Amino acid sequence: MLDELKEEAIVNKVGGRFKLSTLIQKRMVALNAGQKPLVEIRGADKMAIVIQEILQDKIYLDASGHVQTKNQTVMANLPGSYPGMPGAVPPSPGSTARADADE
Repeated sequence: MLDELKEEAIVNKVGGRFKLSTLIQKRMVALNAGQKPLVEIRGADKMAIVIQEILQDKIYLDASGHVQTKNQTVMANLPGSYPGMPGAVPPSPGSTARADADE
């Protein structure tokens, strides 16, 4: 276990243990799907990267539970944003609208 997770400071920074675990899980999904890390750490595993992103205020959970970066929503929060995920529909060529926008 990473030493940073043993400290109450990181728990308090995000608003509790449940929010911390949600934030870590959602950001790990985004990194595993190919999103670029927001911090530079040589030889670090993805968990260490996520912890540093939290400690450096690069990511946070918004009021609706979505991972936010500075003015960006992390793709892990968008329904159907990854092939194979429930609701994933390939966009039609030239389309910028989400498939479920009509609902």
